[in-house]
Amino acid sequence: MATPKIIAVVGATGAQGGGLARAILSDSESPFSVRAITRKPNSENAQSLAKMGAQVVQADLDDPESLKKAFSGCYGAFCVTNFWEHFSAEKEKEQAKNLAKAAKAAGLQHVIWSTLEDTRKLLPISDDRMPVLQDKYNVPHLDAKGEADQYFLDEGVPTTLLRTSFFWENFISFGSGPQPGPDGVLALTMPMGDAKLPGIAVGDIGKAAYGIFREGPSYVGKTVGIAGEHPTGRQMAEAFTEALGQEVRYNAVPADVYRGFAFPGAEELGNMFQFKRDFNEEYCGARDLEVTRSLNPELQDLKGWLSQHKDQIPLESAG
Repeated sequence: MATPKIIAVVGATGAQGGGLARAILSDSESPFSVRAITRKPNSENAQSLAKMGAQVVQADLDDPESLKKAFSGCYGAFCVTNFWEHFSAEKEKEQAKNLAKAAKAAGLQHVIWSTLEDTRKLLPISDDRMPVLQDKYNVPHLDAKGEADQYFLDEGVPTTLLRTSFFWENFISFGSGPQPGPDGVLALTMPMGDAKLPGIAVGDIGKAAYGIFREGPSYVGKTVGIAGEHPTGRQMAEAFTEALGQEVRYNAVPADVYRGFAFPGAEELGNMFQFKRDFNEEYCGARDLEVTRSLNPELQDLKGWLSQHKDQIPLESAG
């Protein structure tokens, strides 16, 4: 058997990278091996990957030299940044630039950049539909990733741009799940109106990325949007009602109301939901369910995901 090609997985101890690392390591016939890139090689998640057969390497997105060393000798890399660690679009772009330069220096043959669209291409910041954030962005965590696509292209790195969707894990860890209203009835609150919200399980992102690496050169230079389902808010509430065995209503609030909620990032997320609502046809159209399923035959819809994770969703308000 040929020597496995090494895939450097950035954020291997996180959600997306962890999904890819496990997809490769769980496949006994995989043509790839995993180099798990993490800031904390001694963490429980890193050691778990090591036990599965991954090579664990320490590197930091803010340290370009560490990335170059981590990518050295690899065939490809999965590159991802985490806006929610620092809430800074400028920092996210700088980290993406470091990744692109390291990929170029290492001569990688295939990079997957986990990205999102730059909303300003459809909604200029001169438009007064939503507040401008961080001086020049509509939705910083989307716009920064979308702007950073160009870094990989400018470096001439063979890249697949992988556009992800709303993570259903946000219902567990991000406070997006149903909350009891004044009458005690659970409600799923989003400023989406009747629009659809493409969503996906984070593990399925990793499996789709694995599918792209397996396909290889045919995906270089392509932009691939993925989702597990395109449900409306009402359909999501119905899925929650069925899974939890109690009523969950859909509470479609105005975007301005959502932006005014008292939690970190409310303005950012209010803008995000509004963009996905106002440009729903374009946003959904960029995320093909059949293409996603072809890359990941185990793709879950929301109902399937809830059947496995409903017990992890906190149902009491933080207050």
